[in-house]
Amino acid sequence: MSVLRQQGAAQDHELVSKQSWARAALSHSAFIGISRHPLGRLVAELAGPWQARRESGLRERRGRDRRRAAGAGRRPDLVFTDRVLVTLAVLRLQIPHAALAQMYGGHRSTVTRAVRQVRPLLAGRGYATPAGPRLHTLADVFAYAAARGVRLRLDGSEIQVRRPKAHRPGRRAFVSGKKKQNTIKFTKVCDQRGRTLADVTFRPGRMHDQTALQTDGIDDLLGQFPDVGCEMDAGYRGLHRGHPGQVSVPPEKPGKDAAPEVMAAWDQARHAQSPARICVEHAIAGSKHWRPLQRWLGRREDLPETVRAIGSLVSDRAAAW
Repeated sequence: MSVLRQQGAAQDHELVSKQSWARAALSHSAFIGISRHPLGRLVAELAGPWQARRESGLRERRGRDRRRAAGAGRRPDLVFTDRVLVTLAVLRLQIPHAALAQMYGGHRSTVTRAVRQVRPLLAGRGYATPAGPRLHTLADVFAYAAARGVRLRLDGSEIQVRRPKAHRPGRRAFVSGKKKQNTIKFTKVCDQRGRTLADVTFRPGRMHDQTALQTDGIDDLLGQFPDVGCEMDAGYRGLHRGHPGQVSVPPEKPGKDAAPEVMAAWDQARHAQSPARICVEHAIAGSKHWRPLQRWLGRREDLPETVRAIGSLVSDRAAAW
């Protein structure tokens, strides 16, 4: 019996050593995209909501309140800090779950479960602002812009996704006319410094950017907040016609038979509007620096949550600019 105890103690010690090594390695910003001090604040911020959600799920499964004290029973395979680390590593580098499980000496399903627990918490944090309050909805963004005198920048971007299975309804809806690939589009909203304020209007790649903005309520919000201006590209001319004093777009290109002075004036006006709008391209690039947004390999329904989770992390750093 003593031999079995010794073997079990040796295995536990080996597992603890492996987990400590994995925790030390993944804490580096090269794996998770943030430095150690922001990581500590992030773990402290998410610990309460995670524990509350966990207790709620356990109570729903039991059908009654807890009878044993917290901490009793089997030890978790991953403590909360490790759950945050593996989630950040997946979001930053799209490391396979099996590889992370090998680092921790556990099973792949443990890492998958951890990601599904922590990712919604990251997506629900909202977007950081220099003023302090975090923005959770598109209405919050417009209210913040009206209060702070911020001129918004909006632009769409596409992320390649897996092709839906054959004979599924709406299979062609994901084929982008621009990229000729199966994509999902989203709209990035930022301020004049390129700070991300929101990621909205998730839709299949076939839908036009302007249609998505109208169906998602941005057209109505422009009417509710007449003092908020927006810089957009040429794909949003319809919104410019509906709100000419608020929405700025590049001028329409003259015909081929236009006079040289007309073409010169158009080119000058186009170059004057471009610097005011280019920061949204930098904001999109900041999010797409994270590997999952370069090409999404998971389920399509999980992509919006992933984009918002990454956006909340990117906005934390940008808010200090």
